Amino acid sequence: MELKARLTEDLKESLRSGDKLRTSVVRLLTALIKNREVEKRGPLTDAEIMQAITSSVKQRQDSIEQFRQGGRQDLVDKETAELQILQSYLPSPLTGEELAALVRTAIRESGAASPREMGKVMSVLMPQIAGRADGKAVSTLVREMLANT
Repeated sequence: MELKARLTEDLKESLRSGDKLRTSVVRLLTALIKNREVEKRGPLTDAEIMQAITSSVKQRQDSIEQFRQGGRQDLVDKETAELQILQSYLPSPLTGEELAALVRTAIRESGAASPREMGKVMSVLMPQIAGRADGKAVSTLVREMLANT
């Protein structure tokens, strides 16, 4: 099922069941997608929708950290619940071993031999791991592996 259609169905279901939190999160997500479609002047692909969800997840994680530092446990709980709902729309995250194997393959495919050629590796790797791993962690791993070659 297409991601946008899945969101629409989930919104209908959450409205029927009276799940206010899920309804709120899905509505915010559909509004975000609609805004991006207006910016793009056309429909979004599933990959672009996934990117929007990933950015929402990152925002929630940042908010949780800020609320923790501010001692607002009530808001931490709310953001954590929203984060879990958003993550249900993302593909399962890669394990450390899976990510390392993909990085090794990308290094071989790109022919990179030094950390200066990290961009080549990242351009091969990022489409494969979109939404499944944090970009900062991936770039750190790529840098380490290239430094060791």
